[in-house]
Amino acid sequence: MKHRRLPGRILSVLVFVFLYLPIVVLVVYSFNSTKGRTGWSGFTFDWYAKLFHNSQIMSALSTTLLLSVMAASIAAVAGTIAAIGFYNMRKRPRGFLLAINNLPVINADIVTGVSMMLLFVSAGTILGFSQGFITLLIAHITFNIPYVILSVMPKLYQLDSNLFEAAQDLGASWFQTFLRVIIPEIRPGIVNGLLIAFTMSIDDFIISYFTAGSQVQTLSMTIYSMAKRQVSPEINALSTLLFITVLLLLLIVNVRQRKVTNNR
Repeated sequence: MKHRRLPGRILSVLVFVFLYLPIVVLVVYSFNSTKGRTGWSGFTFDWYAKLFHNSQIMSALSTTLLLSVMAASIAAVAGTIAAIGFYNMRKRPRGFLLAINNLPVINADIVTGVSMMLLFVSAGTILGFSQGFITLLIAHITFNIPYVILSVMPKLYQLDSNLFEAAQDLGASWFQTFLRVIIPEIRPGIVNGLLIAFTMSIDDFIISYFTAGSQVQTLSMTIYSMAKRQVSPEINALSTLLFITVLLLLLIVNVRQRKVTNNR
């Protein structure tokens, strides 16, 4: 049995090496004292210091964080309301709408980005506006909502169908029941959807590239424009910080899920 498991373990190790070795190299060279990537020249934090003094990157970072927080928050509210609406539908229309909800998830980003760009250009010609932060925000909310719905729906399926009626029998209004009974039960799904939406907004490049216009740049767009000229170790430092941020978010999600499971 041990000899049979050995090839599987070797394959697993090779997969993880293939996935994470490039990230390890990126992190290591973010501390290299020279711009060269042919060898190690010494340990330094200079590239991180220069990163925080780079006005172009800092401006893009503030735009990206503001965009991600707003898009994730609005998508969490809209997605939760939509999920509750789907849950209270009959089985056939609910299945049809959930299938439509899954389309943006499996659809290619390039298709979503180009289609939304054409929509904004057409609407802007009629209504007299140009692409900018608002169109970028609308695009991010649009592709974030399906992920929130997919996170909240399983929690709704786990609800006891008698909770709502029991709360109203005890004198609670429908709003009090929704706020104090339903929301606490599905809160883990809402939080997970919020974190996924936030991560998706920070990570997105293609849809942002087509919907941001010429006046707004996100972090991914700035990194792309810098990488076309010359890959600076500042990009390594920035990528390292983003990787650590996403890793912490994933750890938070897993810890929350484990606590919820243990409490039950």
